[in-house]
Amino acid sequence: MNVDVMGEGRPGAPVAVPSTALFTDQYELTMLQAALKAGTAHRRSVFEVFTRRLPEGRRYGVVAGTGRVLDAVENFRFEPAILEFLGEHGVVDRPTLDWLADYRFTGDIHGYPEGEVYFPGSPILQVEGTFAECVLLETVILSILNHDSAVAAAASRMAVAAAGRPLIEMGARRTHELAAVAAARAAYVGGFSSTSDLAAGFRWGIPTVGTSAHAFTLLHDSERDAFQAQVASLGTGTTLLVDTYDVAEAVRTAVEVAGPGLGAVRIDSGDLLVVAHRVRQQLDELGARDTRIVVTSDLDEYAIASLAAAPVDAYGVGTQLVTGSGHPTCSMVYKLVARAAGEDARAPLVPVAKKSLGGKLSVGGVKWAARARDEYGVAAEEVIGTGPVPEELGDSLLSVPLMRAGRVLGRETLDAARRRHEAARGGLPLSATQLSRGEPVLPTGYRTESPVTA
Repeated sequence: MNVDVMGEGRPGAPVAVPSTALFTDQYELTMLQAALKAGTAHRRSVFEVFTRRLPEGRRYGVVAGTGRVLDAVENFRFEPAILEFLGEHGVVDRPTLDWLADYRFTGDIHGYPEGEVYFPGSPILQVEGTFAECVLLETVILSILNHDSAVAAAASRMAVAAAGRPLIEMGARRTHELAAVAAARAAYVGGFSSTSDLAAGFRWGIPTVGTSAHAFTLLHDSERDAFQAQVASLGTGTTLLVDTYDVAEAVRTAVEVAGPGLGAVRIDSGDLLVVAHRVRQQLDELGARDTRIVVTSDLDEYAIASLAAAPVDAYGVGTQLVTGSGHPTCSMVYKLVARAAGEDARAPLVPVAKKSLGGKLSVGGVKWAARARDEYGVAAEEVIGTGPVPEELGDSLLSVPLMRAGRVLGRETLDAARRRHEAARGGLPLSATQLSRGEPVLPTGYRTESPVTA
């Protein structure tokens, strides 16, 4: 049985995998076995996803991958072949295999909605159920959120630098083929407008773009022949790549072939600032005033910002985007923060927290999160607490129900997450948009009934 692990999109796409159950680490299963034997596996528990710090120099984080997490939890199933593998390799014993055969997550999930921004300590996701059913989900949840949120954060910074100019995600060839699909999705949440990856377009409905590479020009006997072939096939609104040989000659030929209605030219090398100005002047002189200029070539947010004054109409970004622009993970963790005082399902939850050296701070207890605002409506503080929510923060809570009793409460479109991110980022202090290194733009304040432990 093939399970569609990315259920927001179309069933049967080539990125489907049999199940998500083995997207985990072995110690999740050995903990389960020991807890089943000890009689503690069914204690009600709450795990939280958070990060102790943002990547160095970053001012805010972006929640992405939430929809994929919900799909992964729904499709966390131990099929016969998987159980056979676990048994043959002695990973767990027979009673544990029997328990896994009927595994279905029946608990609740709350969290920051996709596209929201977060800060150190923010309870990004809360997973509540029995210890047994929650502990198995740690690795797959962190795998998705750490990757997608890293890409979305990079995309958001690039969108800020682009100042409204369109951004094209084109990093599929720079990462794993399945990671490329997830990266395109996260980039769209973070502010990119299209992708070159067709699997992402098929799966998630993201607009796709693409015309030609240098190989197409090199295939033909002359650059003119290549341009004529492309225009004949794709029309004058196409984008012609003009830096295979001599840029100025290519621009002249492109306008001669396509006419002043040429859609765009793409520049993929050289000093982009200088070349873009020269190409714009040349296009205008040739009467192609509406022909757009697209630039590519190892761009990141800093390179995009450096082109702010250049006559560039769109940017194509690959490597730096899909690798988080130097920060490929968000260092999110999945920690048990509360568990029932006993085996009774009605037993009260008690806060728990790890004590350790090395600055790994944690806060016990099930948390709420709110974003306090100043008199101008600008975010001023990320407030995290346990116990009753202060009345003045009741309308500022950030977490929403995502799954109840194992059922997804409602999926939303990527466009909804994209709009949410734009609004959330716009509600931060202006310094959030600075690309220079700095501390998180909002401080995190704690109002807890349990102490912070180290």
